[in-house]
Amino acid sequence: MQTRVCRLHGKEDIRIESLDVSPPKAGEVRVQVGAGGICGSDLHYYQDGGFGAIRVREPIILGHEVAGTVREIGTGVDGLRPGDRVALNPSHPCGSCKFCASGLFQHCTTMRFFGSALRFPHEQGAFRDQIVLGADQCVPVKDGVTLAEAACAEPLAVCLHARNRAPDLKNRRVLITGAGPIGVLCAALAAEAEASEIVVTDLKDLPLTVAAQMGATRTINLTTNSADFETYTSDKGYFDVTFECSAAAPAIQSAINATLPLGTIIQVGVAGDVPVPLNVIVGKEINFLGSHRFHEEFNTAVALLGNGSIDVKPMITGTFPLENAAEAIKIAGDRGQTVKTQLSFAVE
Repeated sequence: MQTRVCRLHGKEDIRIESLDVSPPKAGEVRVQVGAGGICGSDLHYYQDGGFGAIRVREPIILGHEVAGTVREIGTGVDGLRPGDRVALNPSHPCGSCKFCASGLFQHCTTMRFFGSALRFPHEQGAFRDQIVLGADQCVPVKDGVTLAEAACAEPLAVCLHARNRAPDLKNRRVLITGAGPIGVLCAALAAEAEASEIVVTDLKDLPLTVAAQMGATRTINLTTNSADFETYTSDKGYFDVTFECSAAAPAIQSAINATLPLGTIIQVGVAGDVPVPLNVIVGKEINFLGSHRFHEEFNTAVALLGNGSIDVKPMITGTFPLENAAEAIKIAGDRGQTVKTQLSFAVE
């Protein structure tokens, strides 16, 4: 059997190629991929050949936000059967390094993560019609949840981990800077946690419209209505908790200015090195915390999608067949046109 794959050979060089698919070994399953979301890291690899110190040094199959249907099972697999629809957890920590031993699996020193150029050889991704992987990376999806929705479990898990890094959001005033997929999902989770106010900022109208559909109580386009935001920065700020989802220096500055003394900023967005006003952070005694990937939150994300607590349908704004992956990635990079762009895959 062969499968089509979406492989990046270099900056702006995407090719749809074919690879052989081996039968699943003991403890593995073969999954027919149904939907896959294009992530910011996929965009950085395509547009820039990497981000920060991470560079693409060999051809890499992209994709880590995926869901599909189990088609074949290896020996020793319990709890899954052909026909089961599953979200694929792209994270595979070693389980034995010092961080895994202490429960910090997201900091595994030999982490294997779909479609990542962090290690060399690179970890190949899941934008392919068929993929063989460990059965323990497959989380069953409830009836009523589409594969397109299930493919959003990975970014939702990222946001759940970020929320877990923050204090309790109930009755708190929350700011979210950046209304990309992570920002709108943070808004949905803040609403689910019963925050009293959820203000989302961005530079484009479309993502702000989606943010309003997913839980924001107010949205502000800083390109056209920056004065509306200034009231939040007076008198040492307004918000108890901020999720900074853009990694843009101006947004980080505004997040710090608008967060109250002793408030908390969760830095979710990633990019290259950016300037941070340390004196203001120190002077306001702000808790400035990073948030990196997830672990147990992946299963929680699938459960939230299954019980209807989080509705991701508004954020899925574009779907393209795998053969049009290059076009899809280009559009995914235009935040005025889309929030979450996905690929759809061939039916077996």
